[in-house]
Amino acid sequence: MYVTDALIYQKRDIIMKRKSTKAMMFGMIVIALLVALDQATKYMAAAVLKANGPKVLIPGVFELRYLENQSAAFGFDIVSFLQRIFRISYFEANPDAFLAFKMGVFSLLTLVVVFLLVLVYRRIPEANKRLRYMDGILLAFAAGAIGNCIDRVVHNYVIDFFYFSLINFPIFNVADIYVTVSAFLMIVLGLFYYKEEDFETVFPSKKKKETVSDAK
Repeated sequence: MYVTDALIYQKRDIIMKRKSTKAMMFGMIVIALLVALDQATKYMAAAVLKANGPKVLIPGVFELRYLENQSAAFGFDIVSFLQRIFRISYFEANPDAFLAFKMGVFSLLTLVVVFLLVLVYRRIPEANKRLRYMDGILLAFAAGAIGNCIDRVVHNYVIDFFYFSLINFPIFNVADIYVTVSAFLMIVLGLFYYKEEDFETVFPSKKKKETVSDAK
């Protein structure tokens, strides 16, 4: 019986082990590569589309169209919405200052989100193969957030260029794809693949921690 209990605790310790430094470095490299891809496509869009205009790939359906987006993803802009409500006189008289403030708010929120994503990524047990999908989702989401944040810091706007003219969908970029696909996959996996015990390995409840401690 003692041997069985020892094996159970040993397996539990392996599952609960957090990311190693090597695994964290690998994750950072993946993020860097994804961000590099996003920035490269934006650079090409600015170099080609800004001067030459839109390029139609599928007539009436899909085209490449350069846009300097001063809002959040897909045109969502809570900061401008609040400004229209409260009408801060300084920002109304200084639109450039308001733009810089808005980009600063978006960048700060992005840094907070990325920090939280990295913390969650680190907590995912390295030996738990069921959670590998979550690893990829978090890395892609972080890369998308960082990619757009770089644009806001460097340009005070985000470069968008993918446009589905068939449905007049908001113009977007590679970083937006990272974020949107990651969020969609997380919802699908959370509903149909992952179980409560999977999330417990990442965020063990206080009750469970006490139970394990008492058992040892």
